[in-house]
Amino acid sequence: MNALVKALVDLNEKQVLSEEKAMRERGVPVREILHDLQEGMRFVGEQFECQNYYLPELILSAKIFKQAIQIFEDALVRAPVEAEHGIFIIGTVAGDIHDIGKNIVATILGCQGFKVVDLGVNVPADKFIEAINEYKPRSVGLSCLLTTAFDSMKATVEAIEKAGLRKGLSILIGGAPVTQATRDYVGADAFCLNAYEAVETARRMKV
Repeated sequence: MNALVKALVDLNEKQVLSEEKAMRERGVPVREILHDLQEGMRFVGEQFECQNYYLPELILSAKIFKQAIQIFEDALVRAPVEAEHGIFIIGTVAGDIHDIGKNIVATILGCQGFKVVDLGVNVPADKFIEAINEYKPRSVGLSCLLTTAFDSMKATVEAIEKAGLRKGLSILIGGAPVTQATRDYVGADAFCLNAYEAVETARRMKV
């Protein structure tokens, strides 16, 4: 656990911003800084699920994280590109209200040639189905931070299949606790460890 990750896990806002600034000044790539911040949030999520942290700590960690990445989001938004890779629908599944990772992925996808339709958080399966019917996307991204939302991910994938919408559609999942085992359990096409991997996977994914 490096200094930036530890500072975020410790909920030390001043130290997080100091470490993040120092890394930028040393020329550390944005990808690596975002990875460390996401890693810190993964540890925070684990502390929350183990009941070592509670809702106030979770809210504080989100506030610190958003402040740390604001400079990157501003830069990405100022550099728009054409939507050459089709439509990507994304949302945090029902039972989970976390949006930090989802928002990062949505921002970077939008700046890397995708038209992003962000459904928000706590999204039920029928809302995903409604959006798929309306926008005819190439890919759908399901996000969560809590392992308790895995069943909701699975139910969403099954609902999409039952609605007859799976053909020609790639389903990606992501979030701090998501692994290959999660992908196998929910029946998605791929899982992504971070925002940049989501972009690369969505670009190459063909079903």
